[in-house]
Amino acid sequence: MVSDARVTRYEVASPRWTAPPMSVAVLSDVHLGNPWTSLERLDHWVAQTNALAPDLIVQAGDLLMDRNMWHFSRPASAAEIAERLCGLSAPLGVWSVMGNHDWQDCNLARDTDGARNSVVEALGATGLPLLENRAEPVIHGGQEVWLVGLGSRSAPRLDRSSRRTGHDDPDRAFAEVPDGALSVLIAHEPDIFAEREGPEALQISGHTHGGQIAPFGWRPVVPSKYGARFAYGHHIMGARHLVVSGGLGFSGLPLRVGVPPEIVIIHIRHSFGEGTQ
Repeated sequence: MVSDARVTRYEVASPRWTAPPMSVAVLSDVHLGNPWTSLERLDHWVAQTNALAPDLIVQAGDLLMDRNMWHFSRPASAAEIAERLCGLSAPLGVWSVMGNHDWQDCNLARDTDGARNSVVEALGATGLPLLENRAEPVIHGGQEVWLVGLGSRSAPRLDRSSRRTGHDDPDRAFAEVPDGALSVLIAHEPDIFAEREGPEALQISGHTHGGQIAPFGWRPVVPSKYGARFAYGHHIMGARHLVVSGGLGFSGLPLRVGVPPEIVIIHIRHSFGEGTQ
């Protein structure tokens, strides 16, 4: 029997949030492959997420398994994963961004120097919207909320002619967002939160796995230039909020200590005196 992921809840109050209260479920870093994170387990997480009845669902990147685990695992294909993700359902939709492993561990991307990508194509074939340095509005409670997706900044550029080092382009991502509009940024890596003063009320990230091995809250290895500062949880800078998911899968080793697989649910509103929907 497949066990539930831990559900971690965050209450966020931001003066920038001018829409009615909204709930967002976050799945991140599933790194699908047998036997550690099987398709059966993903089916269970999909059902568990739907049971939370969020207004919006975010997939924050890294669907593909770390190739360092391939020698003792069977990675799931992007098509298999996308088919299961189609079971997710929320009134405001299911939105995805790319993670670094969705590029560096995609054989199609490596074989074509980044011209094609199996995750991009699988999501497109199933109609699941991908926000790769672009934004789309949703209407919540009669108000427009812009969902902005940033490309992975730590994903290697496979195009040998490119001088860029990552896939992130914040200017392009926010280009269509009107000045003063309410926005939520979905960025696989959390580091950008400390490096720019964006207009968003909330940033949703993954990537770090909460350190993955974090005994008693000590996180000795975190893939971030800021160490453990943004490794996990809820962070605030002025009117901006960041929530970092600990994710669901594994990287490097099929081992988690102190950071169990989790589904995040964020309740965001203007102030804590406001009622929930």
